[in-house]
Amino acid sequence: MLMKAIRWPIGQLILLLNVIFSPSSPKRTADEQATFDAKTQGLSLYQLPSCPFCVKVRRAIKREGLTIELRNINGQNDFSEELTREGGKRKVPCLRIEKQAGQVQWLYESNDIVSYLEALTKPK
Repeated sequence: MLMKAIRWPIGQLILLLNVIFSPSSPKRTADEQATFDAKTQGLSLYQLPSCPFCVKVRRAIKREGLTIELRNINGQNDFSEELTREGGKRKVPCLRIEKQAGQVQWLYESNDIVSYLEALTKPK
């Protein structure tokens, strides 16, 4: 109970600071954005709103101007169970990467996820 009493105000502070210091998205034409949206079509981020590591990944998503489905594992939904069953552990952030051949990769660790997302936006 004590940890929940400590975590809640810290989580609210993290959310407030994220709103205040939110990065801006890059300006792109509709065609350019459509290209990036196609690259991220099979991506879903399993996350918690006030988790600092999840905030880090969401900031990278915004900074890179990516469209990725956010799946909050709290509350009345199946995302937590799905993450545990298919990803192997209930740990966030976790990026679900659905490949074209139907394979699914589960990428944990915020630094690894941010690196993956940044690589999507770099020219080849």
